[in-house]
Amino acid sequence: MLCSRVVACRLRAGVRPFLVSGCRGMASTVPPDAILEEVGNKGVITLNKPRTLNALNSNMVRLIYPKLKEWEGTKSMVIIKGAGEKAFCAGGDIRSIVDTLNDPEPLGDYFFKEEYTLNCLIGTLQIPYIALIDGVTMGGGVGLSVHGQYRVATERSIFAMPETAIGLFPDVGGSYFLPRLGGSLGMFLALTGWRLKGRDVLKAGVATHVCDSARLGELETSLLSLESFYPEDITNILQKFHNEASFSKDEPFCLQPVLPQIEACFSGQSVEEIITNLEKDGSEWAKKQLMTIARMSPTSLKVTHEEITRGANLTLQECLTMENRVVSRLHVHPDFSEGVRAVLIDKDNKPKWDPATLEGVTRENVESFYQPLEDPSKELNL
Repeated sequence: MLCSRVVACRLRAGVRPFLVSGCRGMASTVPPDAILEEVGNKGVITLNKPRTLNALNSNMVRLIYPKLKEWEGTKSMVIIKGAGEKAFCAGGDIRSIVDTLNDPEPLGDYFFKEEYTLNCLIGTLQIPYIALIDGVTMGGGVGLSVHGQYRVATERSIFAMPETAIGLFPDVGGSYFLPRLGGSLGMFLALTGWRLKGRDVLKAGVATHVCDSARLGELETSLLSLESFYPEDITNILQKFHNEASFSKDEPFCLQPVLPQIEACFSGQSVEEIITNLEKDGSEWAKKQLMTIARMSPTSLKVTHEEITRGANLTLQECLTMENRVVSRLHVHPDFSEGVRAVLIDKDNKPKWDPATLEGVTRENVESFYQPLEDPSKELNL
């Protein structure tokens, strides 16, 4: 529910809501997948699937993209948030992608391309874009937030890119922002799916500000009440709530003690070299990382290492174009269906990868994912 201050502010500003149901032709009582509101000269996007942790689906993407494109020329600011108290967006609705693999028009044939186009728009938007990443923020939710100008975490924020555990790879521009976190931190997060929580999302460089979750309504009201168009006014408001945030102010970054080990181990030029580095390290931390990596899809691990390596020297548009080529092939690879089965459907967490070992994934295999697509119409042209 909206706090009373937000409601009052919107009433004064003449809020105009745009609701789109999850299914065409359904009664208006069906909860919309997303809510788009115009509050004066500002736009507000609310992902509205709290029961599924606001998992991103095609309907959401097709709603948000054209409205965001319109708002870029008519609004002074956009705020995006998730409904409920558990998640901003836990990722893409990947189960639906697997469920439609054998359909005449599989969801994966167009969902990723449209999602990446939205990610690019967010990353190049000419007006301030503020993501309130309260709660779980993973996969597709990262793509909706991390490329924007401002990302506000709370004590409930949980950030991760866990795709190697389901036979996929950190996409939605992961190849762009992960290598830019500094050192080998991005490679570590990409290969292991490590979860950052609370203020650590800021300390890792993913968030730009923090705010107590109990004050998000107040923060939103302050932003929507702005009458000026000066970016520094937005920054001043965000910084005020940031400075007043009460959680974990004095605690060091959770990975601080092992950052030298992350740099020493995950700077390896291949997944095999990273494993060798961890084995040589021999610490309890290193052993835990080895156990984690051993559970991941070997194909995903090698594709991800290549992705992060290449992305360090590419623009966001080039990264997304590259990722579109990879995902077009990887989402129909048997490891993706198997990973989704093991983690989300049967939940036995015992995937049978194919190939089952890193040795079985050749350099030629990895390179094949990065080649131009056979059908030029499926290429992402940004």
